[in-house]
Amino acid sequence: MPTRRDPVVLTLPTDAHAPHRARHFVRDAAGEGVTEDALDRVELLVSEVVTNAVRYGAPPITLAVEHEDHELVVRVSDGNPAPPVQREAQDWEESGRGIALVEALSDGWGVEPAPDGKSVWFRLHA
Repeated sequence: MPTRRDPVVLTLPTDAHAPHRARHFVRDAAGEGVTEDALDRVELLVSEVVTNAVRYGAPPITLAVEHEDHELVVRVSDGNPAPPVQREAQDWEESGRGIALVEALSDGWGVEPAPDGKSVWFRLHA
């Protein structure tokens, strides 16, 4: 029988501290049995998605982590219905690579509209 835990949810501040809080939260919420590689990737990816939510989204920003068997599903929701835009950052640019990283390092990702905004999710085999 599969092992599934209910999602753990955190409401994040809409400031520069949000990515830091999100990284610590996902590491704790992932629980036992998750590889160090998966924990490192989930911290990087959640930081990118939360940064986008703070910069381009709208409050409230929530982070949900679900751990089922050997898979983590992370969902960042915010109050702006506009989906994130993947762009090709120039070498000299300091930002603009978040969604490309999510696509490259996750085992799947997407955007779901919600009545009060959107949710950006990604999953990782843990």
